Amino acid sequence: MGGQAKNKKKNKPKRKDNRQNRDGGFVDLSPQERMKVRMHEKAKKKTAEKYSVQQLLEKTQEYMDSFDFEMAGLFCQRALDVDSNNLQALDMLGHICSELGDMQKAKSVFLRAIDLSPDVGHSKYMYLGQIHTGQEAVDYYTRGIQVLLSVLEKQETEAQAGAAGTTDENDEVPSRKDVSVAYCSLAEIYLTDLCMEEGAADKCREFIEKALQYHHDNPEALQLMASYLFSTERNQEGKEYLLKSVGMWLPAQKQSAASSTTEEETQNEIPLYESRITTAKLLIESEEYEMAVDVLEGLLEEDDEVVQVWYLSGWVCYLQWDKAKKHQEREGRGASEEDKEEWKALQDAARSYLTNAKKQWCSERVWQGHLSPLVSVSVPGPGSRSASPELRSAETASA
Repeated sequence: MGGQAKNKKKNKPKRKDNRQNRDGGFVDLSPQERMKVRMHEKAKKKTAEKYSVQQLLEKTQEYMDSFDFEMAGLFCQRALDVDSNNLQALDMLGHICSELGDMQKAKSVFLRAIDLSPDVGHSKYMYLGQIHTGQEAVDYYTRGIQVLLSVLEKQETEAQAGAAGTTDENDEVPSRKDVSVAYCSLAEIYLTDLCMEEGAADKCREFIEKALQYHHDNPEALQLMASYLFSTERNQEGKEYLLKSVGMWLPAQKQSAASSTTEEETQNEIPLYESRITTAKLLIESEEYEMAVDVLEGLLEEDDEVVQVWYLSGWVCYLQWDKAKKHQEREGRGASEEDKEEWKALQDAARSYLTNAKKQWCSERVWQGHLSPLVSVSVPGPGSRSASPELRSAETASA
């Protein structure tokens, strides 16, 4: 009997295990931590009773559309508190974290979405490709393209069979343009991060051609082809692709600048800000100065606090002045009053733009020392040396 009683005492810890389950698994937490967990659970229950997940995500989207990503994050987190495996909420939260600069959290959110649904939804792979560099980025983009192509193939099969689609309203509905954009992302890696890898040039061209295959009028793909051709010293062919690319969206940018209200469809035609900075550089390299000015003016209208845009604006004004002056010298004639007025306007504009660039860079000593002499030589007086070497040095540094 005594032995049996001792055995029963040894079994008593099982009651502790049951109590641990009833307590939600936090018997080892401090009283303050327990209180915090209980309050969180009550808040989750209250939220679930008051709002549906879809309502919370609609509110999240509202704040995202107004660029209030902090509030969007709060509502999105509430939705995940109710349904922690909601793929739409995870995708939105990952996007929000990216916008807020919390790349580590964004990465963990997208990786969880991949664990839950690796074969549905391409955008999580695209975001992870943006977060990573080199071969890791290539791997994520490649997987995203596989998901995209799988969905497109299914859509085409259903269309040929005349069957109605089974896509849920919250599912991503990809297009051939999405595939084109994804291939552009791959090509860009082989123009930058992996440019020294064996066969990088061939892979770059292959991905650009695939991008154009899926969307032959994609301005980004056309511009990437121009960059590739310039890098292989096929300048004339590259210029043709560049002009075609710019022609796809520059009229829309001018229309946007002239109108106080811009339609969303028109705005979507215009490439991202950083992409248009690259456009301006390529146009300057191609000596398409007037078109470069149009692009740069649009960029300044949109955001006048980007140093590189101010610098490029001054640089292109100088180049226009230099080209006009050399043209007059080749003709062997004296400068007319009209010529002098045009030159002075270009010189003044160059000085103004470069001065603004210097102000933007005032916190960086390297640029203070660089732009101070540059501003003074950007407008050479009679008999002074050309500023070209200094400006070319600045162009290299800004790149």
